[in-house]
Amino acid sequence: MLSSHALSAGQAYIDKNFTRLLPLAHLKHSFNVSNGYVLQKLQVVLFPWRHRPWMRQLRRSESTGVAEGWKPPREDINCPDLYIPVMALVTYILLAAVTAGSQGQFDPRILGETASKSLGLLTLEFLCIKLGCYLLGIGDEGAVVDLLAYGGYKFVGIIVALLAHLLGAKGWLFWVVFFYVYFANFFFLLRSLRHIVLPDPSHSPLDSTPHHNPAATTPTGVTHAQRSRRIQFLFVIAAAQGLSMGILVRV
Repeated sequence: MLSSHALSAGQAYIDKNFTRLLPLAHLKHSFNVSNGYVLQKLQVVLFPWRHRPWMRQLRRSESTGVAEGWKPPREDINCPDLYIPVMALVTYILLAAVTAGSQGQFDPRILGETASKSLGLLTLEFLCIKLGCYLLGIGDEGAVVDLLAYGGYKFVGIIVALLAHLLGAKGWLFWVVFFYVYFANFFFLLRSLRHIVLPDPSHSPLDSTPHHNPAATTPTGVTHAQRSRRIQFLFVIAAAQGLSMGILVRV
């Protein structure tokens, strides 16, 4: 009886804390995609220059009109998803092995080494970003899954660069392709991460009306000093992707 009670309490504790770190409902939400969404999202990731608007869409109650959360990816092109990052990661690992094989250097261990390197870099990036978010007071329940998704979109650009290499792009031509996909990812992250780094209280899935001094704050609900630090942090996040992309593209 006592052991059963202890086991139940332990299970409840694990479920509570695991859900807090990785919200399962939000995780399921991020895989709610359609074929049309995937095609349009790939276009936005690779050609973000003319995409408008970037603001995510709220899901509202049909009876009261109260905001109940964000719309899922299949209903909102600006919603981050995990389907594309996961598929892109798997494709990158396989493509890295193909690239090594085309150079006569294939080894089955390349698959494991590439996966370990990719996951290691993703984990390091995620921890650094979460630390920055914590220090700047940024975050919400779904930020964990959203940050994982945004960190994984760079594999789409890396795949394009590797395909260009396989098709014969060498030297300066390869680096032209690489820097294009890097700057596309940079611009995409600048616009997409804004709703996390500089959230708009008037466009929130939470039914709350924060009270603050309008003379000391901006429309995002933070002071001008906080806004400046968050903008700098946003640029660092987007620019740092170039380092990890440069590491991952070398196979």
